[in-house]
Amino acid sequence: MKETTKTAIAESVDFGDNETLRNLCGEQDRNIRLIEKLAAVHLVIRGNAISIAGERIPVLHIRNLLSQLYQISGKGYPLFPADIEYAHRILSEDATADLQRIFLDTVFISSKKRVITPKSIAQKSYIDAIRSSDMVFGIGPAGTGKTYLAMAMAISALLEKKVNRISLARPAVEAGEKLGFLPGDLAEKVNPYLRPLYDALFDMIDFDRASALIHKGVIEVAPLAFMRGRTLNDSFVILDEAQNTTSEQMKMFLTRLGYGSKAVITGDVTQIDLPTDKLSGLVEAERLLCKTDGIRFVHFSELDVVRHPLVQEVIRAYNHQDCRKRKDGQGQKG
Repeated sequence: MKETTKTAIAESVDFGDNETLRNLCGEQDRNIRLIEKLAAVHLVIRGNAISIAGERIPVLHIRNLLSQLYQISGKGYPLFPADIEYAHRILSEDATADLQRIFLDTVFISSKKRVITPKSIAQKSYIDAIRSSDMVFGIGPAGTGKTYLAMAMAISALLEKKVNRISLARPAVEAGEKLGFLPGDLAEKVNPYLRPLYDALFDMIDFDRASALIHKGVIEVAPLAFMRGRTLNDSFVILDEAQNTTSEQMKMFLTRLGYGSKAVITGDVTQIDLPTDKLSGLVEAERLLCKTDGIRFVHFSELDVVRHPLVQEVIRAYNHQDCRKRKDGQGQKG
């Protein structure tokens, strides 16, 4: 039996500015303790230096992490525990990633003075794609920021007068429910399906201002069916939960785009609620349009989840189960 040995090493990183180092370490060194937990290393702060002890690969990873976080902190970026986790995840995925390029790319500053920036490599690619292309598909699991970042880009474009209107749409059938089975008038029936879009909107613009823009028709939130027969010029159009569109609905939506407009289509192909005999318009659109110039597809994974850390584990577990089911199904056919 071969015995493997793991080499323990120690590295020291020097930092020039005390205030920036304090911001990096966090209140009562909470960021340092979190990093120790994430990477199984031991960190000791001595003056303006942090020593890192542990196995070679984690030590080199944390040296890179600390150096890049220090640079970001020096630019005035406030580092919260969630940022530490996102940064650790990014560099674990790609050790050559430039955290400044990702974290300091300000998409929008909300009414609550919260700076909205990408938190993963895929989110950065998504933002860049929306800036450079007029039609972008964001495909991946819930919690990866697909809709939220699209909304931030839309509001930013509106306030910078790059577009005159924002249109937000969702297909009105989800989770096995239909509008006809819900109580109340049309507005009350539609509301539950559109609530996530309203929540994101009110998180970025104060309620009174957002309500005024909705009242004027500058921002509209509506079921997908309301798009039929229209041409949307100088607009930023977002279609959310697009996996639940039929082929006909997706074609109808994509052909609404007019001059001076952008469209962002988001969805999760593992959460299709259509009848089994109906092909998802999102799945079909990717197959038909993936090689079309001017249209970008950006894929997200559980690595890009920006909700509670357990959400990432939940998605990974269900994806693993789905893979096993597909393999078992193929085995039975064979």
